[in-house]
Amino acid sequence: MSALRLAIEPWGEPNPRKIQQAIDILHGGGVAAYPTDSIYALGCAIESRDAIEKIYRAKDMHKNQRLALICPDLSTASEFGLFSQTAFRLAQRIFPGPYTLVVPATRAVPRTLTDHKRRTVGIRITSHPIAHALAVGLGRPLLTTSATVPVTHEPCRDVDEILDVFEKYVDVVIDAEQTAAEPSTVIEVDGETVRLIRQGQGPIEGILEIEEVADDLRAASGRRR
Repeated sequence: MSALRLAIEPWGEPNPRKIQQAIDILHGGGVAAYPTDSIYALGCAIESRDAIEKIYRAKDMHKNQRLALICPDLSTASEFGLFSQTAFRLAQRIFPGPYTLVVPATRAVPRTLTDHKRRTVGIRITSHPIAHALAVGLGRPLLTTSATVPVTHEPCRDVDEILDVFEKYVDVVIDAEQTAAEPSTVIEVDGETVRLIRQGQGPIEGILEIEEVADDLRAASGRRR
């Protein structure tokens, strides 16, 4: 059966009826393709094991490659990621936006979704109204990964490219305008150590001075003593 194709205006309040159609498919264990504030993404509900396996097959991913979580807000994100003071301050700077913040995972994240040696999780809070509406309507995090071509790793930026590559793996595709050309910027925070993992769509200059975040915190801590 071919994927359901839903045309939704990309900005403003997304059509609630069409968003609900996509959410119903996610609730039922389906895989969705949707635009984000970086590139298109593939996603499913956090407990949908069959859908997770389909995403891994679709992208030819190794088991040590992990999916991220799209959360509607920082309050929800804190249920699944452990935010140090540095991580929280950084999250306030970059979210919502085209970033993935990697932090230690809480017990709420299934072990199958984390590395057995380093239990971390990637958190996204997107500014794209469609992806945000899906996360809000689902009522729990949306497992997500960039929709990139398995062999070339080229990004899929519109619904036609998605269907060319992933049609047999997805159950619903949201048709919106073409997205940006790069995936999200990935940053890891371990305690007060901040590390840039991947430079992507999210700019660093003027928004994120990586060392400054930890330095500011240490300086503030010293003043309190």
